[in-house]
Amino acid sequence: MFPLVRELAAAGAPVRVPAAVTCRVLGLSRQAYYQWRSAPVSQRDWDDAHLINAALEIHADDPADGYRFIADELAACGFTASENRVWRICSMQQIFSVHAKKKGLSRKSGPPVHDDLVRHDFTADAPNTKWLTDITEHPTNEGKLYLCAIKDCYSGRIVGYAIDSHMRASLAVRALRNAIALRDPSGTVVHSDRGAHGGFNWSSQHLDHEGVGWGAVGSSCRRRRWLRGGSGRRIGRCGHRCVRRAGRSRLGRCSGIWRQIASGATTAESAEAVGVSWPVGVRWFRHADGMPPISLDEPAGRYLSFAEREEIALLRAQDVGVREIARRIGRDPGTISRELRRNAATRSGKQVYRALVAQWKAQQAAKRPKTAKLVGDDRLREYVQERLAGAVCRHDGTVVAGPETAWTGLNKPHRQDRRWATAWSPEQISHRLPVDFPDDESMRISHEAIYQSLFIQGRGALKRELVACLRTGRALREPRARSGNKPQGHVSADVVLSERPAEAADRAVPGHWEGDLIIGTGRSAIGTLVERSSRSTLLVHLPRLEGWGENPPVKNGPSLGGYGAVAMNAALAASITQLPQQLRQTLTWDRGKELSGHAQLTLETGTRVFFADPHSPWQRPTNENTNGLLRRYFPKGTEMSRWSAEELEAVAFTINNRPRKILGWRTPAEVFAEQLRSLQQPGVASTD
Repeated sequence: MFPLVRELAAAGAPVRVPAAVTCRVLGLSRQAYYQWRSAPVSQRDWDDAHLINAALEIHADDPADGYRFIADELAACGFTASENRVWRICSMQQIFSVHAKKKGLSRKSGPPVHDDLVRHDFTADAPNTKWLTDITEHPTNEGKLYLCAIKDCYSGRIVGYAIDSHMRASLAVRALRNAIALRDPSGTVVHSDRGAHGGFNWSSQHLDHEGVGWGAVGSSCRRRRWLRGGSGRRIGRCGHRCVRRAGRSRLGRCSGIWRQIASGATTAESAEAVGVSWPVGVRWFRHADGMPPISLDEPAGRYLSFAEREEIALLRAQDVGVREIARRIGRDPGTISRELRRNAATRSGKQVYRALVAQWKAQQAAKRPKTAKLVGDDRLREYVQERLAGAVCRHDGTVVAGPETAWTGLNKPHRQDRRWATAWSPEQISHRLPVDFPDDESMRISHEAIYQSLFIQGRGALKRELVACLRTGRALREPRARSGNKPQGHVSADVVLSERPAEAADRAVPGHWEGDLIIGTGRSAIGTLVERSSRSTLLVHLPRLEGWGENPPVKNGPSLGGYGAVAMNAALAASITQLPQQLRQTLTWDRGKELSGHAQLTLETGTRVFFADPHSPWQRPTNENTNGLLRRYFPKGTEMSRWSAEELEAVAFTINNRPRKILGWRTPAEVFAEQLRSLQQPGVASTD
């Protein structure tokens, strides 16, 4: 950006803009700009910047890579850099292998292990069926030597080895080649430890250059079978590194993670599903600010997909002609010819077709960038920013500052002061614009565009810290599916709200209840049950248990406040079992822990319990409305346990005899009495 500042401030510019103004608009530091003017970036720094970007990408793909692996990968990608230079860059950028930091006694071993083909059984029934391999370090007077040895479990003999003065990935390759040449095994399992120096992902590539083909076994990329002359040899890793270059590309895994996240999975679950470590998945999610950086829509049939490009790359590597490639994948030969000509990689000085590079080039060519609306319209941007982050004022316009807060880049502080602002939601701003500017069509913007301008810095001119003015105060956008009804804790998949019978939703059939607690001071509470059809209310008495206030609380001990899981089950069972079975079919509760023993309650009463979505009180509207009426008798901040069961019954009787508009001005008691009479008619079974 600094060359742009210098160009705009030049004497011969068509419209000369001072450097201070340009830096302020672009959010740059003037001091950094003038330092750059005095000492511009050298070619060496420019080359180092390219090396750093490539090293960061390699390390993000596999955090287990140290600087030696990164140096080998950079050389394979066409970069020329010594190991010392790569070490200097990695040290400066804090790029270290995750296996190099083993300080502390509480360090965990990492993600779950996959495809451990040995299963701690280091015996064999025949030669060349199970090999073990590791790398050892041997100090000498002239330096260190590294030995990679391969041992046969059956004979206990070393069947292959390689020695080097550096712990390179090629060390494992040469040791395996040596063992294969000496033994020519068939169906052999090769087992290595968790160390990052084994380099079996590297060996899988370089053995392929000597006529050893690789075929995937199963759906996981962590296991490969060597195929040569009809014989197969397998490699099993007890570590968590996957065979990165032989498996799915980073682009495919990135899009796979975002599809999993869009379906409601957590970031860790999404990363595990596509075969990357959870720290990499979390890093991708945070770097994208919770918004997919790529389109998740599948390309139309007229465009080549990434799978087709991978097929083209494989066939091209086998010297298959253009027309034959087109015939095999069902495309026109002209399409294949243009694809090979336009999207081939050229970094090595000659055109080499790689699927990942071709996909990236195609996506870059397909972009149709345009200026975001909030960037090009200052009046609209000021309107949005004023409604979102405007100051709180009195009637006379005097500004009220509110508490002093600082945005830390994280979510809203827990139980701490937040910034005072007008805090209109993006949807309110979007729908208010036609009211304030009915004749000005330029003053229109969707709420999604405002959200993207807040969460994606490249999209708009709104500052990132303005997310603190949103109601949720989230620093990252949460996918909609993730906030849906998910099993968690005491809520299993079979008791979520989506599993509740459909007849409970339309209120046509009686016997479906909603429940909640009215909380008072001193951990006191009253249980409320409301029937969805008749609006009839039951109040559950929750007295203090013996020992409350006498003994100090015990961690993980019984809850003596009156609404622990055991006490809650007993009180609910005593209340609802007074009703006929037909009038107590289901009970919908919130996610409170007080009903964690719902399975036992269902066994005792026959009433199925379902749980609403987190933070979704509108899914229990009748109960929430009734709780508002009950606050007339039990205000907030008062002690609830002082009321007896008879007093609660009297309040419930009063509430049930209030006429309701929704019931045609009949009372809930009258409607509930009709339901009871209908059950007692001849031909209707009753379990009362």
